Amino acid sequence: MINHRGPEFAALLDDITAGLRWALRTDNDVLIFPASGTGGLEAAVVNTCSPGERALFCTVGSFGDRWAAVGEAYGVDVVRLAMPPGEAVDPEDVERILAENPDITSVFITHNETSTGVTNDIRALAAVVKSRGKLLCVDSVSGAGCIPLETDAWGIDIAVTGSQKGWMAPPGVAMVAVSSAAYERSQTARCPRFYFDFAREKKYQDKKQTFTTPAVAVLYAMQEGLAIMREEGLEAVWARHARVGRMVRAGVEAVGLKLLAAEGHRSDTVTAVHSPADSPEALKELLTVLRTQYGLVLAGGQDSLTGKIFRIGHLGMIDDADVYTILCTLEQGLVDVGLRSRVGLAAAAAQSASRAREAEPEPAQVR
Repeated sequence: MINHRGPEFAALLDDITAGLRWALRTDNDVLIFPASGTGGLEAAVVNTCSPGERALFCTVGSFGDRWAAVGEAYGVDVVRLAMPPGEAVDPEDVERILAENPDITSVFITHNETSTGVTNDIRALAAVVKSRGKLLCVDSVSGAGCIPLETDAWGIDIAVTGSQKGWMAPPGVAMVAVSSAAYERSQTARCPRFYFDFAREKKYQDKKQTFTTPAVAVLYAMQEGLAIMREEGLEAVWARHARVGRMVRAGVEAVGLKLLAAEGHRSDTVTAVHSPADSPEALKELLTVLRTQYGLVLAGGQDSLTGKIFRIGHLGMIDDADVYTILCTLEQGLVDVGLRSRVGLAAAAAQSASRAREAEPEPAQVR
């Protein structure tokens, strides 16, 4: 450990914040809080809203619901636009709600919903929100650093992410990019705050420190993760995730499994799959066999999707070889528990998908 009020930490913080601005495509401050991603979501609410103030929360799954619940906990007048599991937010619905509720001051949208494997079209949604002059807050905990996110070009005022996802570090740090408009709003917002106060944190980071004791070990890991990403190149990172996402989806479908997310909005960092089993208990058996017999840990569903889906994470330091391992292991597990009778379909489909380029992200602006 190093003195977090000393010159060594100042250099570490400088390197990390510069790397995050590069990866988030922003010239804004990136504030560092020792917290999970939920802490970053709470920071966005308490620094932009006042009790009784109306705000729109667009939710496509459990973490969008959680963000809305944070708003309700602080007395915000929450307007919810909730989509059925697997569906993305339609910009026309956002336009309609903002037209019907001109007193809405802020809009909160999930970029990539970890619980459903849905990626919202933030570029299109941001265009609607900013055309109405509203503050835009985006949860990109499981998206930033993996899939295209142009914070400044798209007019995002607050972008929240977390160390444990695409940044390839342990959990424990929330990173929040804050625009000048968001800082201005924070001066009048009346939600109580202390730990997550933007002004207080900025004051310390301007001195190359953090307000509270930082998660130094996690920051070391983030520094290394950012170095790896810079060596690969951001567009190459995005392209690799797009390829890996295609491969996973193709392999899953090749063995007769169905994807939860609607076509056109399927995440390149997490794939949600309808359970092939006829009961939650049978799905649990499959996941247990994969974990205990083969060391493959897949996540189950959350909330209303508990026992109905499983999820495959594919973000961070992952490449084609990892995908083949995941898919072949999944196939073998399905055979072991009697849900399939053969193996060998997934890898072939993934290989074909790896050669396709139609879903590659468009070339991004070079900063």
